[in-house]
Amino acid sequence: MVRDALNYPSRVTTRRERTSRRHAAAELNRLATDDRPAHDWYRFVLSYPPHLVRDYAAKFGLGRGQTLLDPFCGTGTTVVEARKLGLDGLGIEAHPMSHFASTTKVDWTPDSRTLLANAEWIAAEAHAALMRDGIIDDDQLELACELPPRARLRRLSDEEDKLLLARSISPLPLHKTLVLRDCIDRFAEPAFRAHFRLALAKALVGPVGNLHFGPEVGVGPARNDAAVVSAWLANVRQVAADLELLRRHRSGAARVIHADSRDLPRVIAPASIDAVITSPPYPNEKDYTRTTRLESVLLGFITTKAQLKAFKQHLMRSNTRNVYKADTDDAWVKDHREIQRIAAAIEARRIELGKTSGFERLYPKVTKLYFGGMARHLAELRPALRPGARLAYVVGDQASFLRIMIRTGELLASLAEPLGYKVESIDLFRTRLSTATKEQLREEVVVLRWKGQTRHAR
Repeated sequence: MVRDALNYPSRVTTRRERTSRRHAAAELNRLATDDRPAHDWYRFVLSYPPHLVRDYAAKFGLGRGQTLLDPFCGTGTTVVEARKLGLDGLGIEAHPMSHFASTTKVDWTPDSRTLLANAEWIAAEAHAALMRDGIIDDDQLELACELPPRARLRRLSDEEDKLLLARSISPLPLHKTLVLRDCIDRFAEPAFRAHFRLALAKALVGPVGNLHFGPEVGVGPARNDAAVVSAWLANVRQVAADLELLRRHRSGAARVIHADSRDLPRVIAPASIDAVITSPPYPNEKDYTRTTRLESVLLGFITTKAQLKAFKQHLMRSNTRNVYKADTDDAWVKDHREIQRIAAAIEARRIELGKTSGFERLYPKVTKLYFGGMARHLAELRPALRPGARLAYVVGDQASFLRIMIRTGELLASLAEPLGYKVESIDLFRTRLSTATKEQLREEVVVLRWKGQTRHAR
């Protein structure tokens, strides 16, 4: 395999160096102004940038009529950019909120003027409903705070409320959100409903809720009130303006399938994929369902713990909160010496430190399940690839499990080769600060080529 010339950091960096590198990494991942149409309708906080898709699409020599797959589609960066480039985009996503977001972001069919007129009507209906409750929204919030509501504030069911991060949205903004959501459901034209709901999701994780996003999602200072309707309407106006721009593209086709990335033959036609550009979950303790929990619950994609558990079982096992007794993906790496060594080192460190929680006991298991799941994914992907198909996997080194280093890119490459892939390179994308070790960790792009000959051995 070919690796770029940048060596791994061999020392702990100074605070100034860490700050400088953090800013540089943030710039690499920032959404450029020209990229905002469609991409910015709703974006996962850890999404990779559209320019990375363009770079590798160009490197792979992709052209009109070819199909670009993202098997870990998330909120649709690859499939949206594929459409803009005139390629046919195909996404696979198991998370219902992310699947909804990516599906909506590649739908550029609504007429922008009619969409905006419908949104303004819905906003008027929401304002009227709030006024009947004695609540004033938007630019008269100061007056609203002086007027006690005449009606009891609406709230979620107890089970829905328990699914949320505590205090992730305050009572009055929640009431306004539920009123607006119902107005969207009642008065939206069917062709626009998904775009309206996605605009509400973006408002929830922005000026309406109490969330803040860093390396992890957290809850910040409470907003006792927020201008919900105007925040939503501003997002819809941006969608309408973007639709005017997007229709100028000679765009390709795009669709997103709600499915498990480890079970691909049943949803992708044989020999139909020319290239893959994707970023799977990283092996760490990030529960990716928490990042989208507020909008997932308020838009009705998750209403019970049973629903949450059901869809988690179709996600890659990247953290201990979605490990189950029936999981068997670790069998795919039972003979992989380095992965077994890492798992043993994590367990030895746990014993040395006296860590006894249930989650900490699962660190070795989830490490093996993650890489086993990736091996299973790569194996199941092979029938869908055309001979010579090229693949780019954006992955990152990790040290979340008791500071034992996991070189994800190298390990992924070592899993791909026995399955019939050629490892062309491991390219550095950026470095980022490890919160556990205070060292710079590499985010890399593992570039593979499918040679077109399936090997059946695991």
